[in-house]
Amino acid sequence: MELIKPSIGLIFWMSVSFFTLLFILRKFAWKPILNMLDEREQNIAEALNTAKKAREEMASLKADNERLLNEARLERDRMLKEARDTRDAIIAESKDKAQQEANKIMAQTRETIRTEKNAAITELKNQVASMSIEIAGKILRTELGNDEKQKSLVQDMLKDIKMN
Repeated sequence: MELIKPSIGLIFWMSVSFFTLLFILRKFAWKPILNMLDEREQNIAEALNTAKKAREEMASLKADNERLLNEARLERDRMLKEARDTRDAIIAESKDKAQQEANKIMAQTRETIRTEKNAAITELKNQVASMSIEIAGKILRTELGNDEKQKSLVQDMLKDIKMN
């Protein structure tokens, strides 16, 4: 087999063909290919920027969510504390009212007992006085049943009066 030896004509026509093809490619294919590559590069850059912004937004949203969650927890704790304080205040107020009511009832009961006691003592005094009068009446009838005893008693009383 014999190799083809390049001749000047062949090299010339090959060079002309090559440069013509290069010119045609540059004129019609090179710019669209470079434009597509530039566009692709821009799309990738935009996608990366969008992804970066999305990550930043997600981080911001996560921080906002954490902040809102913490605020909600604080609000819940505050509301629970207020509820406990209100409950304790209501219980204390109820205890105070119950104590006041109990004291009032005790005072009324003591007053009622004192009144009943005084009424019983008065009744007892009246009965004792009545019985004393009856007894005195019986004793006087017995003692003063005769005239001599009456005269003697009147004279003793007159002596007492004169001395006083």
